[in-house]
Amino acid sequence: MPLRRATALFVPLLVGAVGGCEAQPDPAIQANAAEQAVADTSVARALLAELDPEIRQEVRYSTPNNFTGEPLPGYGRGIALLRREAAEALARVHARLAEQGLGLKVWDGYRPVRATLAMVDWTERVGRTDLLDDGYIARRSRHNQGVAVDLTAVDLATGAELDMGTPYDSFTEEAHTAQASGQVAVNRQLLVAAMAAEGFTNYVNEWWHFSFEVADPVPFDLPLTEW
Repeated sequence: MPLRRATALFVPLLVGAVGGCEAQPDPAIQANAAEQAVADTSVARALLAELDPEIRQEVRYSTPNNFTGEPLPGYGRGIALLRREAAEALARVHARLAEQGLGLKVWDGYRPVRATLAMVDWTERVGRTDLLDDGYIARRSRHNQGVAVDLTAVDLATGAELDMGTPYDSFTEEAHTAQASGQVAVNRQLLVAAMAAEGFTNYVNEWWHFSFEVADPVPFDLPLTEW
């Protein structure tokens, strides 16, 4: 699987995307990018796949409705992708839940490397590096490899999200999967069980975050506008 070093040309890591126009690259982010090997664009296109159209999508990082308050670089389109193996497994999860009148809503799947580095830059700019230390934001994310997905369960008839106790991207102990009781605990465990049945593993500090094992995963930096 061909890999190459990320350079400022290949990974123009840009911060502060607004209205489709991206700001000038931050030198610190570019320096970090140079240390990460990413797969060629052709490899990304071969390994990534769109999700089953029956799965709802609300790709928050393509909008200002996320913890940074602005769209992230690389998210010029509100589309969720995953490694093909993970996308196929997620479709099976959705079908499994549909038997109970439920389905999935995805907030994030594959994440371009430039977006992850912009998240890290944001933590440093606003003085929230504790989010890095506590594991809520990663300098190198499985999302970059297309094998992680952020999602919730919804009622198929109404589209309403099941009560999971906290919003998405809630950087609190209440968002830890096991930190729940009553119906919230039931809903979280229902989601975890359905995902686990098709090979997904939950990240215990985030009830919405799941990852899927593939052989030799590699990170990508294909902007969603180029998909």
